[in-house]
Amino acid sequence: MELPWIEIIAGLVVVAGGGGVVGWIASRRRQRDADDTGGAAGGVGTLERPESDGASQEAAGRTSGTAVIREPGDAGAAVEDRPVAETPGAPAAEPAPGEPTVEEARTAPPLEKPAPVAGRLVRLRDRLARSGSPLGSRLLAVLSRDSLTENDWDDLEEELLLADIGMDPATELLGALRTRVRVLGVREPSAVRELLREELVALVDNDAAGRPMDRSLRLEPADQEGTRLPAVVLVVGVNGTGKTTTVGKLARVLVAEDKSVVLGAADTFRAAAADQLTTWGSRVGVETVRSDKEGADPASVAFDAVARGRDEKADVVLVDTAGRLQNKAGLMDELGKIVRVTSKVAAPSEVLLVLDATTGQNGLTQARVFAEVAGVTGIVLTKLDGTAKGGIVVQVQRELGVPVKLIGLGEGPDDLAPFEAGEFVDGILG
Repeated sequence: MELPWIEIIAGLVVVAGGGGVVGWIASRRRQRDADDTGGAAGGVGTLERPESDGASQEAAGRTSGTAVIREPGDAGAAVEDRPVAETPGAPAAEPAPGEPTVEEARTAPPLEKPAPVAGRLVRLRDRLARSGSPLGSRLLAVLSRDSLTENDWDDLEEELLLADIGMDPATELLGALRTRVRVLGVREPSAVRELLREELVALVDNDAAGRPMDRSLRLEPADQEGTRLPAVVLVVGVNGTGKTTTVGKLARVLVAEDKSVVLGAADTFRAAAADQLTTWGSRVGVETVRSDKEGADPASVAFDAVARGRDEKADVVLVDTAGRLQNKAGLMDELGKIVRVTSKVAAPSEVLLVLDATTGQNGLTQARVFAEVAGVTGIVLTKLDGTAKGGIVVQVQRELGVPVKLIGLGEGPDDLAPFEAGEFVDGILG
């Protein structure tokens, strides 16, 4: 049967149109494949540029120390290479020797400026007042009563013992208070508070013989046969007391006082200790001497740090040591070795024992052993804001004859300050 002419013409149109569509799709696919090949060779979403054009511009970007970014152009257009933040007409130049590159300047954190030491005690005293020590409000509440019975004095003694002041210091304090209250006939709360403050300051500030304790840090460089030797501070203590953090904070204290410092990461047993100390030092521009080998000889690292401090004429070398239990003879012997080895360059001028104030009586046991092995010259009392047992200050000083020289109250980088008896007592009394 013959087809109508109209149907024949329509079929021809469809076939011709279909072929055109197929051809157009195939052409677009070939074009996309070509674009993909060019993008892979020339960069993300770019086409290859002639060597005389793109390569020279990219090289100019590298020479000027600026980054080069690529942006895709409009459909099929060539891609522009352009330096970022290029100063018009400025000559390309390499950074001077010793100066950081642009990338280093972008990634290196700015040096921090530690808070002045003089203003720290005000903040720390406020935190101490919030620590909830029974030496404050409870003692004042009892002492301000119209009449004090024997039961009241027993309650006072119990509060002092709970605060870890110790039996002998507590007896001494109560004896002096009973005498002054009876003789002076004091009953007004403000007057009682002032008497209590005076007796507490005397108890905290003086040794067993009643002499004021020297709380200054011996940080003056020494001179040996014409060679300037740095002051060496060895920081010791048991695990978890915050030695590495204390070393970092003490470095900030010294930098705030315009002293040059070198840190020694002699805690080679804890993997993160050296990294942690290096971070503390880098924040204030202080160099850290460390070993790349985990488990290296701590005495060797300490020796290298002191030698570096001598060669660079640093004022102070702070040596962080590994935490050790006081009943581990091998570790304690190793601590003695560190003292002997560093003494070949410069003997430690300070051996600071870091104690956790929350440990109470156990901290006193630790202090005795460390004092025998390393010759402790001062105490750093940390976490004092987290305990109601501030009396450990009195007891550890009385037992060892060694003063508390620094206290830590809080986790901030500048929450370390020289210990002052008056400020400490004012913080306790609120």
